[in-house]
Amino acid sequence: MQSQPDLLARPTHLCPAISLIGMPGAGKSTVGRLLAQELDWAFVDTDFLIEATYGLPLQAITDALGKAAFLDVEAQIIASVRVHRTILATGGSVVYRESAMQHLAALGSLVFLDIPLPLVEERVALNPARGIAIAPGQSLEDLFRERQALYLRYAHFHCHAAAMTPQECVQWILHTLPRDALAGREERDS
Repeated sequence: MQSQPDLLARPTHLCPAISLIGMPGAGKSTVGRLLAQELDWAFVDTDFLIEATYGLPLQAITDALGKAAFLDVEAQIIASVRVHRTILATGGSVVYRESAMQHLAALGSLVFLDIPLPLVEERVALNPARGIAIAPGQSLEDLFRERQALYLRYAHFHCHAAAMTPQECVQWILHTLPRDALAGREERDS
């Protein structure tokens, strides 16, 4: 008789996580959900973790705290995340804090979903209630230019997502990331 695995025991082989970074409207949540489904992994939107911590919508939190304090809170919440076999859709502002980015990199691969400014503006306009960490007087264009260099600095992989559907982005990620970044997929596919 074969013994049953102890489902509550800590796994002996931990699979990495994949974090999606990019501007609001880049498709991080949409692509993240699809990628998690494809890999049979968990999906976490870190903006939802922030909302759950405060019990408020993200924009209300950013408005109440101000940009700098919000970025500190976001970094603290990101640093508390301990996940494996998980796709993380991060807030666009996560790149402002080195500690948050180092923690995400320690969890696994960082994929930058890159879309051009006009597409960011179009998608943000479709969801004006979206929480965006932006300083008073700062424009979306200012934010885009400021963050672009940070996304490129931290990303392990750069997906030019503007010309792709969300499913095509998923396939690009699956074909671009090395096998060890997708550890556990082979076991499921066998």
